[in-house]
Amino acid sequence: MLALNFKAADFLAAMQALLPRGRVWPRDQDTVQAKVLSGLAPCYERQTARANYLLVDAFPSTTYELLPEWESTLGLPDPCAGAAPTIPQRRQQALARLTAIGGASIPQLTAFATSLRYSVTITQYTQARAGLLRAGQPVNGYDWNFAWKINAPLNTVTRAVAGAMAAGDPLASWGNKVLECEMRAVMPAHTIPIFAYA
Repeated sequence: MLALNFKAADFLAAMQALLPRGRVWPRDQDTVQAKVLSGLAPCYERQTARANYLLVDAFPSTTYELLPEWESTLGLPDPCAGAAPTIPQRRQQALARLTAIGGASIPQLTAFATSLRYSVTITQYTQARAGLLRAGQPVNGYDWNFAWKINAPLNTVTRAVAGAMAAGDPLASWGNKVLECEMRAVMPAHTIPIFAYA
């Protein structure tokens, strides 16, 4: 839905059209009444623009002004990750938390990392058992039943995008701190994530 932003001239014409008829209610632009209404019209223009922008700001994938409210609602910024360095990364983190369906399967965890804009693969380990172990496979103990290995690039680079960044955002940022923090938050408490970067 495309919201229509009326200009101050539109509001001035509408207010003048609502005035009573007669010689004491002139429509000329140089009258006192027209100047008073011209002073009020920009306020209505700004209010309409703000109300229309609220439609955009109401969703975490496009929000800017309401981003702090979204983050507060979703428990962000997470203390272990700190604040994500750019507005798009903060939006992605809020959107990932909001849309995460939960679960401990590899496809669900991989999808969660993808929603954070990280490309990962996950390896799940199991303990070695007679009859299942093949030559060359590691002989893992019981604790390996609870280990996951998250394989990710050494540095995930996030580059600035025109129109999506705010003043003060870096042109590029890199690192996997948000990935580690978010994956630890969604993985089952009894599991041990191992992060491997290549």
